[in-house]
Amino acid sequence: MVAPSHPGNVGSAARAIKTMGFSDLALVAPRLEDMVGQPEAVALASGAGDVLARASVHDTLEDALGPVTLAFALTARVRDLGPPPCDIREAAVLAREHLDSHETGGVAIVLGTERAGLTNAQIAACHRICHIPANPEYSSLNVAQALQLAAWELRYALISAQGGSLLPATTAQAPDPGAAPAPVEAVHALLAHWEEALVAVKFLDPKHPKKLMPRMRHLFSRSALTRDEVDMLRGVCTAMLKTAKPAE
Repeated sequence: MVAPSHPGNVGSAARAIKTMGFSDLALVAPRLEDMVGQPEAVALASGAGDVLARASVHDTLEDALGPVTLAFALTARVRDLGPPPCDIREAAVLAREHLDSHETGGVAIVLGTERAGLTNAQIAACHRICHIPANPEYSSLNVAQALQLAAWELRYALISAQGGSLLPATTAQAPDPGAAPAPVEAVHALLAHWEEALVAVKFLDPKHPKKLMPRMRHLFSRSALTRDEVDMLRGVCTAMLKTAKPAE
């Protein structure tokens, strides 16, 4: 983050990158000397205080990019001169390929201030220009929001390339017996009970059944009922029979 002026944005940036699995935040010439210790920064880091506390502070962008081998300048403005442009998804793929090819490689996303963004000189210090394809009529993004999007694209590119799951991990639980498929005999018993209940509520005329029960049988077979679902429907049948009895 080049010349950050709002402590809240720095705290939000720490939180943004931690949620995506990153922890290396660098500040270049922050407006306040103790930017990471400001109450607003600490409050908005919200659980990412470790990332905020470890943030490195540099006098110049060149110093911050010293160990970096591929730097993307994140900017919303089109530049006539400067490094070749790409969108953020392209940048994430390029970053992944770069890290795969260079064991000691390091990638950086460089952001400027909210008011002025990055200068041409700061952009020239990077290898590529990077854009977030936001609404062209209102492309203004808070710097922490922009960093969140960049970190998400990088995480997606890295995890998907490794074949990892992009879904939240679930806690392993013992198998639920009720979720097991219902045996044929249980479904047949349900059908008999179902037919009895339909007759009781006068939905089925036993003298003129037509094709109602074969269709019901087909419906239940197609549904691949579980044990719990069979028990539930048997309960519905029992309730129907009890309700129909006083009416008779």
